[in-house]
Amino acid sequence: MSKKNIEDCVRETLTQYFKDLNGEEPHSLHDMVILTVEKPLLDVVMRQAEGNQSKAAEWLGINRNTLRRKLVEHKLIK
Repeated sequence: MSKKNIEDCVRETLTQYFKDLNGEEPHSLHDMVILTVEKPLLDVVMRQAEGNQSKAAEWLGINRNTLRRKLVEHKLIK
């Protein structure tokens, strides 16, 4: 297992993002980060749960209906 945790990865990526902006101000940063992190989170958890939405929802600590809505939003299911 890597010694680098998710929080450190996010911090480093956001620091680089601000550097890349080169003085420009960001817009809708919260939405951008949530959408960027949420899709791979859902994808990996669903694979680990072998497609079992009830199990995945439990692991994520969210309602199964909320999980299903998010899976559709991210086009991970139809």
